[in-house]
Formats: sequence, structure tokens, C-alpha cells
Amino acid sequence: MGTTTEQTAARPAATTLLRFATAGSVDDGKSTLVGRLLYDSKSVLADQMQAVEHASRSRGRDAPDLALLTDGLRAEREQGITIDVAHRYFATPRRRFILADSPGHEQYTRNMVTGTSTAELTVILVDARKGMVEQTRRHAAIAALLRVPHVVLAVNKMDLVGHEESVFARIAVEFTRYAAELGAGEITAIPISALAGDNVVEPSANMDWYGGPTVLEHLETVPAGADPGGRQARFPVQYVIRPQTAGHPDYRGYAGQIAAGTLHVGESVTVLPSGRVTTVAAIDALGVRVPSASAPESVTVLLADDLDVARGDLIVPTGAAPGLTRRVEATVCHLHERPLTVGAHVLLKHTTRTVRASVKELPYRIDTAHGLTRRSRPQSLRANDIGTVVLHTSEPLAMDGYADSRRTGSFLLIDPADGATLTAGMAGAAFADGCGGVR
Repeated sequence: MGTTTEQTAARPAATTLLRFATAGSVDDGKSTLVGRLLYDSKSVLADQMQAVEHASRSRGRDAPDLALLTDGLRAEREQGITIDVAHRYFATPRRRFILADSPGHEQYTRNMVTGTSTAELTVILVDARKGMVEQTRRHAAIAALLRVPHVVLAVNKMDLVGHEESVFARIAVEFTRYAAELGAGEITAIPISALAGDNVVEPSANMDWYGGPTVLEHLETVPAGADPGGRQARFPVQYVIRPQTAGHPDYRGYAGQIAAGTLHVGESVTVLPSGRVTTVAAIDALGVRVPSASAPESVTVLLADDLDVARGDLIVPTGAAPGLTRRVEATVCHLHERPLTVGAHVLLKHTTRTVRASVKELPYRIDTAHGLTRRSRPQSLRANDIGTVVLHTSEPLAMDGYADSRRTGSFLLIDPADGATLTAGMAGAAFADGCGGVR
């Protein structure tokens, strides 16, 4: 059946999407918070809830253990910790969500980096009885390192400290001061009890001294989508489309996902690394010609001139192009069990472009748990280590600083022998100036 104009006009506007991540030290109640958030927002299917109730009874518990909604691996349930990143999808009438439920244990730091890398907001849990611990500082540092725009400090287990405002205030002040020194994004502190549901979805009657939003209310109202849409346009070419059919004998389009900003028909653009200048002749989105397209839309761009453009090239507005370089200085988190050493030969994957590279220097290893102490000239970076590297590439790259664009300022290092992902990198400076001494 066709759709009338009236039907189209009557449709509600599409809800926005928020990607967020969670982190917390072991036993801070992160899995319970995520379970409570899903359960109280009515995002749990009946059969899922029945399975949780059955598993809870088999463990001798009177009430459903909501942590079982998220800890799906057998080892996670047996140990009571989160091991791997799990993505949860849920929605409310106001917004859609993709949640990266990340581990909190130190040995899974690399998993948290992976889960937080695309997040616009991260929720960091703290046990109200313990206050800030080493892992809290590490998680705050990673959120700052990855330039997450919004940070929520969820002070959990307030029921175990008598819902005391002074306990919450002390932790909130300490965390805010520390995170601000790192250059973390906007910080919002919320006192909660994940087990009882206080201030998770519904306001708490036990903490009438708190007048701020619940966790869900904040998630529904925090600005989303500002990054990377407001940046200078960046369009990595993923695929060249040349159908050469009777209906499209001369069609040549460049398909991909806009990584940042907005492209407009008629604007002057530069193709990198060649540096050739041309004009956007047309933009096709789902088979329809559109006057412009913004991140993160997937489109096909047609250019006015017949240039040699291939996968891995970057189309940018003329006058707003990043510089080309073969020397990449970056902050990295090493992900693989095999250490990263000076002299190592790797593949560097940046957007849709992959080039050969070598590790020339390892200037620092950064201790994120103790005031961002920089330990000079380490022998290597091992799994979960965060440090700085200097790379030389075989071909020039058009790379933004990570502080300017999370998409075009990030890259991966890959083992050329077996294709294993070794390291996640962020070009440019890591934290706010002046953080951490050198040893």
C-alpha cells in the first residue's frame, strides 16, 4: 500500500540514538545497574526474565538477580564479574540506545577501551562505601583519553551508607576534580541504588535531598550526535561504483560513510593524498539525489571531474584539509598478548586506508591509575598498557588529531603476518596539558 502525504506528515520524528558505555570496579554493581536499567525501562522480554528468575532461584536467591541479564558468559556468572564487551540495544519513547557493557577488571582494560571508543557518554560506577579506588581513576583516564563528551558518575549502593548526602557529595567532589584535571568531558554525578532501583529509572524517595535527573532521564536528554556531525567534512572512500550498464554507461560514484561534518553538492573538495581539486556534482543516498549529507550517513558521491580516486582516498572540503604526513605521533592502548616493541613492522589501518608502518619510538608508558605518571622509554607495551608511540608509514596519511575528530584521528595497528589487531591508536596529545610527571 502506498503512503499518502498525510500519512507521511503524521509520522513522529525519528528518535535520536545515543551510544553509551559502562565501567566500574569489580563488585561496584555495574551489571546490576545495567540489568535494572533494562528491566525498569521495560526492555526485557518475558522469556529472558523467566530465565533470570529460574537461574536466581537455583542459586538460592529470593529475588531475581538482574545482573544475570547482562553477564551472559558462563565464566562471568561463575565469577560474578564482567569479562567481555556486550552490546545491548533498547529504546524508550524518547530515544534509542546502544549500550557497550564493558568489563571493569584491570586485566580487561583493553576491553573497556574497545567498548568506549565509539561512546558519546560513559557511566562510571563507584561503590559509596569505598569511594574512588584505583580502577575509578583508570576508568576516568580512559574516558578522558577517548574524548568521551559526557561522563556520568553513578555513586552506587547508597542504601548501604544510609542514603547520606555527605557521602555522595564527598565522592562527587573528589571524582569531578580528578576527571577535570584529565580534561574529561561534561561530568554529572547521580546517587543510586541499583539493587533497589533508586534513581535509576524512577526518582528515589530515600534521597529527597537530590534534585537532579535519574540515570535514564539523563540518558534520554543529554545532547547526542554533536560529534562528529559538527566537524569539518571527512569522507573516506570505501568503494568505487561503476555499473557500466545500458542505463548507467558513464556512472562513476564513490561510496562510503561520512566520518564527520556535512558534504554539499556544488562545493569545492580536495581528494587526498593526490591533492586534486574538484567539485561535488551529486550525492546519492539510498538511490535518491540529495543536496547534502551529514555524518554518519552512508552515501555515494559523484565528482565533476574524472579523477583517479580509489578505496582509501579521503574527500574533504578544499581549504579544510588535514596535512599529509608519514610520521604519526599518537597515544595507544595495546590490545594483544604479544608486546609492541621498537622496530616492529605493522600495518596501520586508518579509516578505509591501510599502509605499512614501523614503530620508531616508544617515548612513554602512561600509568593511568596513579595521577597519569609517565614512565619514560619503556622496553615494550604489553596487553592493556597505555603509552605513546612514533610511527613511520610507507605512504602519506591524511590524519586529523584525535581531539579534533574521533573518527579520522584514530587508527589500528595490525600484525601483517596473521592479521591480528595489535593496538588502538589516537593521533596527537592524549590528555590535558600538564597531566602527569615523568619518571
